[in-house]
Order: sequence, then structure tokens, then C-alpha cells
Amino acid sequence: MPSTRPTAAPTHKHGLLLSALVVILLAGLPLAVWLDLRNLTESALRRQATDLNSVVTSMRSFYATNVVARVLASAGTTQVTHNYESIPGAIPIPATLSLELGRVISEKQQNIVYRFVSDHPFRNRKPHALDDFEVAALRTLRADPTRVITEVKESLFSDRVRLIAPVVMGAACVNCHNSHVESTKKDWKVGDVRGIQEVSITQPFADNLFSFKYLLIYFALLAVTGATFIYLQRRQALQINGMNRELETANEFLATLSMKISRYLSPQIYKSIFSGQRDVVIQTERKKLTIFFSDIKDFTATTERLQPEQITRLLNEYFTEMSAIALKYGGTIDKFVGDAMLIFFGDPETKGEAEDAVACLRMALEMQHRIAELNVKWRNEGVEFPFRVRMGVNTGYCNVGNFGSADRMDYTIIGAEANLAARLQAIAEAGRASSSATRPTRWSAASWSRIRCRRSR
Repeated sequence: MPSTRPTAAPTHKHGLLLSALVVILLAGLPLAVWLDLRNLTESALRRQATDLNSVVTSMRSFYATNVVARVLASAGTTQVTHNYESIPGAIPIPATLSLELGRVISEKQQNIVYRFVSDHPFRNRKPHALDDFEVAALRTLRADPTRVITEVKESLFSDRVRLIAPVVMGAACVNCHNSHVESTKKDWKVGDVRGIQEVSITQPFADNLFSFKYLLIYFALLAVTGATFIYLQRRQALQINGMNRELETANEFLATLSMKISRYLSPQIYKSIFSGQRDVVIQTERKKLTIFFSDIKDFTATTERLQPEQITRLLNEYFTEMSAIALKYGGTIDKFVGDAMLIFFGDPETKGEAEDAVACLRMALEMQHRIAELNVKWRNEGVEFPFRVRMGVNTGYCNVGNFGSADRMDYTIIGAEANLAARLQAIAEAGRASSSATRPTRWSAASWSRIRCRRSR
């Protein structure tokens, strides 16, 4: 019975791969949501910055066109100046209005910064500090005033969007700046970029993240479920590995036990039982078999002349050689009775009645040849009492199967034909071999008379 070893190592590897895959999927889902939230936050900040820039620009344009321009066109006493706070009844110029709006917006909205800056401020004003991004943006916008420049900075917990739009000189602005005594540049033209208008909005990422509270709860439940699943899988894998080790030990024990049992059974019987073809129950059937019976002549006298250890060695070697020949021709070895052998053909495997009978006779002939060879070998070893074997062969109907009790059974044959094979053996002439040659005497057709045979009709 071959040993079946459980493949625990591949199963263990598959379990680890499955666990790793589950962990990756669980970690990948919140990561994908996190990336989507970052993208959503960035898109929202861009849209807010664009909208705020559009509102301030529209308001400044409306103020410059419908307020400042009307005041300047009238003959009234209202002044339009950057230092409007120190002059009663004065109103701010559009640029000053933008600066004031930026101050108010920055104070009211902590996450929004509005800047209205230029590299050409009036002389009595503090120069604006421009960083590298603003300097580069101003240079780019003077080359192409139609562009809107943005910068996105991302960190682990917040996103920041900076949007810069050009401040383009209109006709009223050109007249004012070119004629103003504090202006540092007197050659402004309509369409020139005087400065930049910057909107900077910062959005903490946690604000958007915690707004998805139900999604976070779902992720937590999913993580707990996944961790529980992995734990149960690992626990089950450990249990299965333990069972596999126990089964492997049991299989090794059963294989060893099976090999030991096989020594007590004919290979055909052993195979039919362990393959499930035959049940271990008391059951027989009537079949036509060819029965072989052999016995060593004068074995009792031989045992009296040899030591027990020596006769045991010779007898075991004799049975080993005869059994190998019997298996070669498909015979079922029933039993060893002292120095006698009972072999039958036709059950549990058969090639047909005639073929079984011919195989039995060929087996008997080869046995006699091998006995002669053994006798030569034993004489060379100093054994003076060779084996001479009588053989009987008979074909007829017998009962074959399991005989005995529920506790102890024996697979054998019973019937008059089996007894007849034994009687034929008893009256047969013992085999002969040359006593001087190392090869056994060639068997002629007449030599078949030394094997008593009977075939029932």
C-alpha cells in the first residue's frame, strides 16, 4: 500500500499568498479613496481660487469703470487717490481698493490670502516682497497677459493652491499713473501688466477626510472583518497543517504495517483486498482451478542430519526461489505447510482455464530446474543432503474464498480436487538432477512423467 503524503508546504504557501492579497486589497481601498480625496480637494481649491479671482477682478473693473471713471469725468471736488483716508470725501483708486479688499478677505478667511502686488509701487509705499513664484509669474504674464498661472503644493495633511492673474492697465489707470507725481513709471500703456493679483487657498486634508465619516466607519468595519478573516484562515491553516502531519505519520505507519501484512499474503490476495476489489468477509465461490502441490521427499530424515539453523536457512532459500517462480507465472501461493507448498491458478486472477493449466506446468518445470541448481550450489557449500521434490498438478472445481471465523480468516481452497493434487504429489517420482555438473539435466518430454498430472473433465 503506497504512502500518501499530504502536500502541506504548497498549502501553507497558498495560505500566505491569500493573506497577503487580502491585506493588500484592504490597504489599497483606503489608499484609492485617499488619492481621490486629494484630487477632489485640489479640484475644489482650484475652483474656489478661480471664482474668487473672477469676483475680485469683476468688482475692481466695475469700480474703475462705473465709479472712478464717473468721478474723474465730473467737475466735483471728490478726489480719487491712494491716500483717501487722509483726505475728507476722497475715494480710493482701484489698486488701493484691491489692497484693502485683500486685507479684509485675509482677516475674515484664515485659509484664504489675497495679494495685490506690483514691482512698481508708488514712492511713498513700502515695496512689495515677491517670492520666486510671483516673480516668475509676473515675467510670464508680461509676455502673455492672457494666461492664468497656478501652483499646487501638497503635504500629508493639507493642500494649497495659488492662482495668479495679471492686473492689466486700463485707460483711466494709464492716465492716472503717468500723471501722478509719486508714480515711478510714466510710460504706461493700455494693456500693460502693472502687477499681479494672487489668490492663495489652503485646505486641511483632514477636513475633507472626516467629512466622509460613514465611509471611514465602513473602512474600519472592513478592516476588522478582513483581519478576522485572515486570523481564521491562519488558524485553520495551522490546524490543517497539524492534521496533515498527523496523517503523514499515520500514513507512514499504515504503509509500514501494510508492507508487513503483505508478507503473510499472496500478492494477488493482498492487491485485491487493499484495492477494494474483495471484501474481508466469510465468502466463497465455486471455480475451476489448477492446483499445484509440492513436497520435499525424505525431508524428515534430512532435518535429523542437519542442524536446525542450517535446515532453516536451506528451507527459507528454497521457499524464496519457488515463490519467485510461482509469482512469475501468476500462481497464487496458498500456504506453506512444513516443507510443502500449495499453489493454485485461476483466482483471484485468471488468464483462462487452459492458459492457467499451461502456466502451472511451466512453473513446475522451472521449479525442478531451479531445485537442481540449488542442489549444486548447496553441494559446493558442503551440504551433503540435497532436496528432491515431488510435485502434483490437478485441474478441477474447488471452493475458493475466505474460510474461518469473523476473528480469523484464511483465503484458501477446499475440495476433492485439491486433495487429489496432494495425492498425485505423494505418488510422483522425485525430481532428478545431474550430480556432477553445475547445470541441471535438460528436461525431455518424458520428464513430465515426474510431475503427476490429472485434468478433470
